[in-house]
Amino acid sequence: MVRTRQPTEQTVQARINGISLAYHDQGRGVPLIFLHAFPLNRSMWVEQEQALSSRFRVVTVDLRGHGESDAPLWHYTLDQAADDVIGLLDHLSIRQAVFVGLSMGGYILLALYRRYADRVRGLVLANTRAQADSIEGREGRFQMAQTAYKTGPSSIADIMIPKLLSHETVHTKPELVGRVRAMIEGNQVSGIAGDLMAMAERPDFVPLLKQIACPTQIIASELDLPTPPADAQLMADGIPGARLAIIPGAGHLSNLERPDQFNETIRTFVSDVTGDASG
Repeated sequence: MVRTRQPTEQTVQARINGISLAYHDQGRGVPLIFLHAFPLNRSMWVEQEQALSSRFRVVTVDLRGHGESDAPLWHYTLDQAADDVIGLLDHLSIRQAVFVGLSMGGYILLALYRRYADRVRGLVLANTRAQADSIEGREGRFQMAQTAYKTGPSSIADIMIPKLLSHETVHTKPELVGRVRAMIEGNQVSGIAGDLMAMAERPDFVPLLKQIACPTQIIASELDLPTPPADAQLMADGIPGARLAIIPGAGHLSNLERPDQFNETIRTFVSDVTGDASG
């Protein structure tokens, strides 16, 4: 399996809900829990770990079906993923945290908030949306699952990279493109298909927005094709007191394409949530 982590990192695994979840836990202070996008893994957060772990406790996890976590061949749901995350927090003795989720990670955070609002100190919903899939969207996920089953993860990388990264990044940053491709190709087909099923079956979270009572930061990207700024604006309008940041020149993976702006947005938000103006 392809690995894209730092060579000095020791992989740690925990037995959660009957499967093995791989995670990384570093730093001290307010816990920040990062949930990655489909179909990537926790190594998409390396820049955030490096920038933020000197001030906060940063936990990144390979979600069920990804990276070095187990990828059981069975039915996946967003609620199940949320249960896995809370199980990991229990394992780490973390009662409350600020959660950061990008794309699929954002879908999981909405499911998590609906089930475990008391565990959430703050939400960062990045490059994601609250609406359910359209009929066409669900059909597209079904077809992608069939492609994964027939031709493997490399074909999913071919489909996803133009959606995940901006046109400029695809053509000018081959190292970043290669890193994203390695993350996708390192996943098992069972996890890819399971995620597609979970996302296709997710509910419409728009009615939940007005019930979100914790501090919330929305992050969007100017050039995001799967979840354009209008989707972010809908969430910002629906969540009481939510703030919205739009990162210029970035595609769907804003944390990788514009890490400095992404990190500063999170740093400022968490400092405001916790009342810590230092650093």
